[in-house]
Amino acid sequence: MTSLQFPEYNDVVAAAQRIEGYANRTPVLTSRTVNDAFSAEVFFKCENYQRMGAFKFRGAMNALSQFTPEQRAAGVVTFSSGNHAQAIALAAKLLNIPATIVMPHDAPAAKVAATKGYGGNVVVYNRYTEDREQIGRDLATKHGLTLIPPYDHPHVIAGQGTAAKELIEEVGPLDVLYVCLGGGGLLSGSALAARHLSPECRIYGVEPEAGNDGQQSFRSGNIVHIDTPKTIADGAQTQHLGQYTFPLIQKHVDDILTVSDQELIDSMIFFAERMKMVVEPTGCLGFAAARANKERLRGKRVGVIISGGNVDISRYSEFLAG
Repeated sequence: MTSLQFPEYNDVVAAAQRIEGYANRTPVLTSRTVNDAFSAEVFFKCENYQRMGAFKFRGAMNALSQFTPEQRAAGVVTFSSGNHAQAIALAAKLLNIPATIVMPHDAPAAKVAATKGYGGNVVVYNRYTEDREQIGRDLATKHGLTLIPPYDHPHVIAGQGTAAKELIEEVGPLDVLYVCLGGGGLLSGSALAARHLSPECRIYGVEPEAGNDGQQSFRSGNIVHIDTPKTIADGAQTQHLGQYTFPLIQKHVDDILTVSDQELIDSMIFFAERMKMVVEPTGCLGFAAARANKERLRGKRVGVIISGGNVDISRYSEFLAG
């Protein structure tokens, strides 16, 4: 059996160089209201302003840019509820690579439309009765495509880590970093960057209460598989961590926290009202956890990665209306 080659910080550095000129260097914003409420300095890394609206573009671009000429000609396949789908479709378009995207039947309409708009060939499946990973593997085998999963791939992980790298390089060392957690690509990549650039920083992954497979896995020491969670955080409806992401999270992350869907809605409302930002439910995970733990953050320098801003306007209106 071939041993896994885990990404390291130097892979994050290489990814940053590789995606420069393609990915946006997203802004880091602050809020006086938040700082006063927390009695802390809080820095928001706003990946909702990334190309295609989420951090996923970083990992997708890093992965596809390393394809051989033969892989580029044959094409890429992936599976995703939306943001990775759009990321792969856009990166593939920029690199002239055919892209096939396996998406759930109930994926947000805006994400499906954007994926198709970037030129992705969308294959629909039922997330509650079918196995998207198997569908992706079957398509790869049948058509000679290269499978790039949403999170469990060294090149994807290294690419995602560039978000935390940029954050810490811009604002300096952090005491605490909150990162959204679905399959763990962003968290494991961010942890690689944070451990190198800010060694004393406490790193927390945050997932929805209904989908706490990461928390269960972290505390049990083994990957826990759950049924597809029912949560408004569609980007975190993953069923398990990966063979790459889980060991990295075990090694570098301090704990996994959870928040309720209502806490996500409250955070969405805050971002809209006070910071004039559209943030999708999954993108609110880190801030929701920080708000719940603000008493412990007094006097700290706190980083929060906002993972994305892709949300259907009709649903977004419902969320804001309460």
